[in-house]
This record gives sequence, structure tokens and C-alpha cells, in this order.
Amino acid sequence: MINIENKYLQGYTFIDLFAGLGGFRLALNSLGAKCVYSNEWDKFAQEVYNDNFGELPDGDITKVDENRIPEHDILCAGFPCQAFSISGKQRGFEDSRGTLFFDVARIVKCKKPKVVFMENVKNFASHDNGKTLQVVKSTMEELGYSFYYKVLNATDYGIPQKRERIYMVCFRNDLKLSNFSFPKPIKLVKHVEDFLLLDEKVLSNLYVDRPDILISNKKDNVYSNKAIRLGIVNKGGQGERIYSTKGIAITLSANGGGIFAKTGGYMVNGKPRKLHQRECARLMGFPDTYIMSKNKNQAYKQFGNSVVIDVLQYIGLQIGKLILGGSNA
Repeated sequence: MINIENKYLQGYTFIDLFAGLGGFRLALNSLGAKCVYSNEWDKFAQEVYNDNFGELPDGDITKVDENRIPEHDILCAGFPCQAFSISGKQRGFEDSRGTLFFDVARIVKCKKPKVVFMENVKNFASHDNGKTLQVVKSTMEELGYSFYYKVLNATDYGIPQKRERIYMVCFRNDLKLSNFSFPKPIKLVKHVEDFLLLDEKVLSNLYVDRPDILISNKKDNVYSNKAIRLGIVNKGGQGERIYSTKGIAITLSANGGGIFAKTGGYMVNGKPRKLHQRECARLMGFPDTYIMSKNKNQAYKQFGNSVVIDVLQYIGLQIGKLILGGSNA
């Protein structure tokens, strides 16, 4: 999480839909904006959200009356990717019915926020040959918004994790805000080793010592902005690969098997281990003051499902600069 001095969104309000752990909330709070409503259906994520923000999010969004949601300037939503039941008709708002994006759309239709800020998995851009993205775009345009999108990688914004996600930013047309540009990449100066915990007492059960571990002979002394594979365990399938801490992390996952499931394995102090959940939090941009789930499996799952706060902050800066009429460089 980057330290932001210029509170470009000071005085603005936002709502946090599909809130998860509150990544959007932390990002926009850092820019001075205030959250006035949150929604998250998963009870475990709700508990963690409440622990950190003192607010228990609303439940099932499909049952929420959009009219009772508070007025707000910015709508944030990391909505799940679902299949849209379309046959190439691209009818916008009508085609979005039956999906969770429809719940975003009906709230936008009712509340008309100034900005809509959404995030999804990289494959959302190409899902159903691009038809899904087209439905979202045409829906937002039908509702009176411009539509900008781009796939960004966390590695390009200070976080050493390969995490490519599509980000969508929409401005209400009457604001006459044009020429939005996503943040330019910055040079990566930190690697996995800079995000590791040092207390071996809490890490001891994460190390793996098995006879089927195979480590390559190459020297581990070169830094890289890519993942550096050093070895495997078992057959080297997903969750069975060992990487250098001098490179970047593989994409943290909410699912998956293997001895290093959800985080991948990393060679630390000459021994391979999976990442601690606090290290996962750091690789998602969460500060060490963030209160994690006491259930380790839930914590891994939640961070694997979360958003990278630093990337949201950089995009939020661009939104704030454009709203205030400043430079959009």
C-alpha cells in the first residue's frame, strides 16, 4: 500500500460492492474518500471486514433494494465473472439480467454515481470471444457513462506478484470528463524477499522436507521482474513448483492443490516453503495492521480472491486528478 499525500478524492463518497476484504475501501480511503455502504455475502469475509472497519457488510446483493442504498459519488465493485446468457445480440442492460453485474447496473441506474470503478479477472476481457465485456460496455453506455478498460499487472505497480486483472472505469456523461488514462507502469524495485516475515517461529510449519524435492543447480543470485523457478516437488504440477525470492511471486490463488497450494513454494534460507498468510497479505498491498482471519485456510482463500491495493490506489489517483481537472499524466 503506497503512502498518498494528495487526497484527490477528499469529500467524495463511495460504496463497496462485492467488498471481500475491503481492498477498494483501503485504496479509496487513502485518497480521502469515505465509504457509506458495503456489501459482501461471504460470512467469513464479512467477519474480517467488520474486524477491520467496524462495519458488517450487507448480505446477498440480489436481495438488496437499490433505493435504500445511500447516495454516493463512486461505485466500486470487484464483481464475480459469470457467463452472460447471450447469443451475440449485445443488448446491453437486457443482456446483463440474471448475472451479478446486473445488480451493479441496477444500482447505477437508480443512484447515478459520478464514477463506476470495477475489477475482474484478466480473462474477463476475452470471455465468450469478448461478448461479455461488450455487454458490460454497452450496458454502461446505455446508462449514460463513458467506458474505459485495461488489463494491468501488479508487477508494473510496485508489487512483485504476477497478477493480471482487468480494470474498468466509467464516468457519467454529464460530467464531461474525457481522455482518462490508466496509470503508467513504474519500475519494480522490490522482490519477494522484501515481503517475507523474519520470525522463524511462525514459519517453521511452512517448510517442506521431502525426498522427491528436485532443485536445479543454477545459482540463485540474479534479480528478475519475472518468477524464477528453481525446482519442483513430486511431478511439478500446479502447487508443486519452487521459486526464488529474488524474482516475483506467482499469482496467489483462492483454490488449487499441491503441497504449496495457493501460494507456490519459495526457497528461503536454503529450504523450500509456502508463503505465510501475512506474506500473502503484503503481496496484495495490505498493511501489517490489517486484521486477518484466524482461520488460516480462509485467510489464504480471501487473499487469493482479493484485489491489489496499490494498483487500485494508482488508478484512484488518475480518477481523482481527472475529476479535479488536474493533470492526467
